[in-house]
Amino acid sequence: MGQQTSNQASVIGHQFVAPYPIDIIVESNSKGKFVVTDTENKLMLKVKPCDSTFHHQRLLLSADDKPILMLRDKILSSHTRWNAFWGKSTSNSDLAFSTKTPSIIQFRKSLHVFLANKTSSKGVCDFKIKGSWSKKNCTIYMGDSSTIIAQMHKMQKSKKVKSAKGKFMVTISKNADYAFVIALIAIVHAMKSTEDEYAEQITASVGQVIGATV
Repeated sequence: MGQQTSNQASVIGHQFVAPYPIDIIVESNSKGKFVVTDTENKLMLKVKPCDSTFHHQRLLLSADDKPILMLRDKILSSHTRWNAFWGKSTSNSDLAFSTKTPSIIQFRKSLHVFLANKTSSKGVCDFKIKGSWSKKNCTIYMGDSSTIIAQMHKMQKSKKVKSAKGKFMVTISKNADYAFVIALIAIVHAMKSTEDEYAEQITASVGQVIGATV
């Protein structure tokens, strides 16, 4: 296991950073909606799907529904790419960060994150995500290091959590930006949902071809 970070990792805002580790609970559904609370069930953040005609999109909102980031896939890209824009913007001038898969064909799940001043993607990534969404074991690292800023865990039932269905927990390291972490997890979830959609479409198309030839 990598070491926990003691460095500042504020990307979205200092109001989303705590000087100590925190656990947050994420309740999600298949459409991409997130409700994020602390362990006392206090609402912290929301993520809402808002797909357009040509793009998959997610909107990160504060607890009082103020837009924080617009997350949007980049079409016609050989590497799976997503961009994050401030507020509800989709303008390149409002780019906060971008993500991309390190290779076109991946044998291990990995996603590289580049802050806005590194969108050329030629340098070392600012953050890296490794792991599996399906197994709820994604880990976010600082740069290309072993320093952890957040880890996902499967949700366990407890006195406070009566049902773990559709929920998972994220442990945020001290001084790490939890809104940024949720934005990255929302992107990973959207990528997995898109992959599943394509797989279903291919399966349906194959089924139609087979049915037509019988």
